[in-house]
Amino acid sequence: MKRTSFARWPCSIARTMDLLGDWWTPLVLREAFYGVRRFDEFQHTLGIARNTLTDRLNRLVEEGLLEKKAYQDQPPRYDYLLTEKGRDFFGVLGAMTRWGDKWLAGPEGPPITFHHDTCDHDVHAEVVCSHCGEPLKAEDTAMRMGPGYPERLKTHPEVVRRFG
Repeated sequence: MKRTSFARWPCSIARTMDLLGDWWTPLVLREAFYGVRRFDEFQHTLGIARNTLTDRLNRLVEEGLLEKKAYQDQPPRYDYLLTEKGRDFFGVLGAMTRWGDKWLAGPEGPPITFHHDTCDHDVHAEVVCSHCGEPLKAEDTAMRMGPGYPERLKTHPEVVRRFG
């Protein structure tokens, strides 16, 4: 069965999910942030089928989140390195980790902690207002149509949805 593409939907969440496609893709990116670079390392740490991993790595390269760099000619072997676009995904993984640590971690605590080398403290991700620095909360936020929202779909001049 062919899945519906969200690549052209007027929603950044839908477009991101279209790129991710399934649960393996964020886990492949997580491993890249952990320093995994080679196919066999990804396969070993994730326990993912080789054909599935090949598909996910090719997709991430195609979409510009990873780049392939040859490290061996015979047979051809590659390192998979995060690009600027890929490194920018760190905040998404941080937000997912924060939510999972709060709502899904057992009584023993989170399985992985983030340590901020700059200030030498263990930290968690926070989603904050880019203007005032205050935490973004659903009850204090309205979603408005941006310049990329298709004119043909506009039904209300300003607010798409108010949370809370």
